[in-house]
Amino acid sequence: METGLPTGSMLQILIFVTLTVLVGVATWWKVKSTKKAHDGSGKDVFLAGGGLSWLFVAGSITLTNLSTDQLVGMNGNQMLLLAWWELAGFVGLMILAFVFVPVYYRNNCTTVTELLERRYNGRSIRTLISAIFLTGNVLIYLPAALYSGSLFMQSLFGTNIPLIAFAAGLAIISAAYTIFGGLKAVAVMDTYSGFGVLGLALLIVFLALAAVDFDIVSGVPIERLTMIGGPDSPIPWTTLFTGMLFIQIFYWSTNQNITQKAMAAPTVREAQKGVLVAAAIRVLIIPPIVVIPGVVAYKLFGDIGDAAYGRLVGEVLPGWLAGAFAAMVAAAVITTFSAVLNSTVALYSVDFHDQFIGKVKDHWKLGTGVSTVVTIAAVALVPVYENPQMIVDLPGEQSIINLLQQLNGLASMPILSAFIAGLLYRNVGASAAIVGVLWGVLFYGLYTFWWNPDGIITLHYIHFMVIVLLTSVLVALGYNRLVLGNRAQWIGLAEIRGQA
Repeated sequence: METGLPTGSMLQILIFVTLTVLVGVATWWKVKSTKKAHDGSGKDVFLAGGGLSWLFVAGSITLTNLSTDQLVGMNGNQMLLLAWWELAGFVGLMILAFVFVPVYYRNNCTTVTELLERRYNGRSIRTLISAIFLTGNVLIYLPAALYSGSLFMQSLFGTNIPLIAFAAGLAIISAAYTIFGGLKAVAVMDTYSGFGVLGLALLIVFLALAAVDFDIVSGVPIERLTMIGGPDSPIPWTTLFTGMLFIQIFYWSTNQNITQKAMAAPTVREAQKGVLVAAAIRVLIIPPIVVIPGVVAYKLFGDIGDAAYGRLVGEVLPGWLAGAFAAMVAAAVITTFSAVLNSTVALYSVDFHDQFIGKVKDHWKLGTGVSTVVTIAAVALVPVYENPQMIVDLPGEQSIINLLQQLNGLASMPILSAFIAGLLYRNVGASAAIVGVLWGVLFYGLYTFWWNPDGIITLHYIHFMVIVLLTSVLVALGYNRLVLGNRAQWIGLAEIRGQA
């Protein structure tokens, strides 16, 4: 993808390196006493010793989510409609703040899977869900973040440098934050970088609008401007009332990569403040930066897909700011990768190593080894994402963001079904929840890799997610009654918030 930015400029490289180093130094200064002050326990390493203020909770949640797959992929659709992913996220964050945060704190959780173990009174469901999270992080989230970021860095600094080289560089820097500073370093770096990432992204929106005299309506087809998606669009409007809501609940409220940040505050109230600030950013700042540049690019260059954001930036951004833009891209990738890597290490250490290998005496030391292995695996998988059709056939939807959203369904709805059955019902066995989850993974997998590509089932994947969720819960409850002989009892949200 070409951006039009000059490549090889020493000034650009100097600005890029300077900003990247400044963020690193500022982060180190803030957290330099972390490892000396604590004992290497899981909560110290993975929950920052419970010391994150609302500002760092908000910053970390925001930048963990925002990366180049949003900037590239959402703008790559070149339509305002994609803003629904961000606007609907407000609902998921509200549910996290007022439903799940009190539950996680009351149960003293380090991982979301600990809550499932307590609700089902069984270790097996915790192990399965943790394994699914780990698989998704290693195979999807981490390599996809590196791929989209590396593609941008390659276009900025020269196509003669292999994509894998950029991926390795970004991965090493990201891993360093996780290895040497744990969640506290990740959260602080997220927050400091966030000011620059969001600020420069908003500047690009302004410059893009100025380039078309603040008129993105004339000359742009109505389907690119409407917020009511048709049946063949990435987000048909009817999905806003079906799968979209449950996708947001899963992602923001039960996803370890996000909820870990909310669990790292000293109190429930401090965590809720951070989540609410993240929700405000979600609806006020994020939507314009992930859709408006894409629409402007359509008006200027036509339908160019994932190349839209990079080419537009090259057109509107002054050359002397290219280095700052490169630093923004790098920061967005590093913040996401390091946050997901830290969550991955937490899941492995607490849910697997502690349970099946031996009690971890020093999570800093173990985290170093796990981070290294996972980082190498993520870098090795980057070439796979250069051709999304190698992974799954998405007729007419080539954007990286559409690929990721559809693949996430393999884990999201099955996992959410375990939370629903466990939190809303009493007397459900762990094995019943496992059967429900496995059903969901198999059912959605058949749809994604066989029925939908072959035209056997043409229902949009967001709609199909609801079917997967409902059938997974029903299968779990049915197995619980017919095989285990247990009668599930409905308890509802009120009791969960009061005594979970």
